[in-house]
Amino acid sequence: MVWLGACSKGLTPLIILDKGTVYHQRYINQVLLVALKYDNNVFANEWTLQQDGAKPHTHVATQEWCQNNFSSFIDKDHWPPNSPDINLLDYSIWDEFGQQINWTKVQSKKTLINELKRAVKRIRESAVLGSCQGWTNRLYRLSNNNGNYLK
Repeated sequence: MVWLGACSKGLTPLIILDKGTVYHQRYINQVLLVALKYDNNVFANEWTLQQDGAKPHTHVATQEWCQNNFSSFIDKDHWPPNSPDINLLDYSIWDEFGQQINWTKVQSKKTLINELKRAVKRIRESAVLGSCQGWTNRLYRLSNNNGNYLK
């Protein structure tokens, strides 16, 4: 499992969670602490954390931790549980990431991890910025579509 954050200023560090199940405490310790550091270094607390509906994200302890540590985040009750149309990573960045991977080099877990690390550095800045610029438009279109999926 991998975690990556995207915003108009670029990408967070890639986090590879390659051993065991990701429960809420592991998510807090290995992912959210990195996101918080990125938040403080890049935005000085002027951004909003958006998560999807994965169990580690919606767990009560995770929600409480986010409330106590981020200047702003969208809690589980205010974000659609399955919202690929308005998640920067789901509708754009993961595709770009996948295109940057040299799949012929992937022969094992170790080579996959090496290739993931290499590929994330090759994600085009224009792809990230374009995804962010399209986000507001997608929100508007989604609201005009009564929250239903976009076609």
